[in-house]
Amino acid sequence: MLRHELAILRRQPRRAQFRPIGRAILAALARALPRRALGSLSVRPATLLRWHRQLVRRRWTYPHRRPGRPALDRCVQRLVLRLARENPRWGYRRTVGELQSLGISVSATSVRTILLRHGLPPAPLRDELSWRSFLRQHAATTLACDFLTAETAWLKRIYVLFFISLECRRIELVACTAKPTGAWVTQQARNLLMTLDDREQPLRFLIHDRDSKFNGGFDHVFQSEGVAVVRTPVRAPNANAHAERWVGSVRRECLDRLLIFSRRQLVHVLRVYTRHYNQHRPHRALALRPPEQANRSATTLSAPAYPQLTRRDLLGGLIHEYDHAA
Repeated sequence: MLRHELAILRRQPRRAQFRPIGRAILAALARALPRRALGSLSVRPATLLRWHRQLVRRRWTYPHRRPGRPALDRCVQRLVLRLARENPRWGYRRTVGELQSLGISVSATSVRTILLRHGLPPAPLRDELSWRSFLRQHAATTLACDFLTAETAWLKRIYVLFFISLECRRIELVACTAKPTGAWVTQQARNLLMTLDDREQPLRFLIHDRDSKFNGGFDHVFQSEGVAVVRTPVRAPNANAHAERWVGSVRRECLDRLLIFSRRQLVHVLRVYTRHYNQHRPHRALALRPPEQANRSATTLSAPAYPQLTRRDLLGGLIHEYDHAA
């Protein structure tokens, strides 16, 4: 009966599929069968013997290991690369000392090998200051200011003075007036300095254009506090690019979509938009974080598969903000 069943199986157009565990069991049990009984199996004797040779080979084959010391853990390698990129003045031994203070034992040769493998030169070559790093270091102590105008529904022009921080792109102050006199501009400079008294890093530079509204009294207020005033060249808006970019954002997202009837309405609109810009609106240069969260560590919020959101409408539904429902 077994021979007849095997004959029926052999007539099937599709061959039977054997799993690795089934091959191992058949190869092990076939050693106890006499050779004349191998012909009644569902596989050829040569196939069965080949399976047995593979089983023996795996039994006596030791894992192949590369000669030399075992490779460092990938987490340690990433930490070495991070320390080297964030501290370009550190040499190999200085990096080893910092790792030892963290409880990680690594040799200077291993640090050198990791850095060279990822294309990082030694410390004297990595320490070359690039223009990007140079400007980023000074951005933390630099403010920029400029004027923009808004036309009311009655064809009256209102001037808006704003100050923006170059490091975190935060709008520090926004003020509106229909007549921007020198005394008014100077008073706004004093108001700004009073709001920035608790700043961790003192200001060193202020950038503005050569508009006649920025008179000597305006510059003197900042110079008396040790802030150097930098005037941009004539007809060079790119020299104050951060301020120009904010002007474009507030026009596209807010002012060009509303009819302004009075200065009081404009003050309210700019106050709401500035709060939204500083606290909620993501920014490309800040890894898609708002300006007030730029100095915080980047953390990814874990949201459910189908999150429940609440929408908050600003300026009559012109701007929407979304948060997780409680």
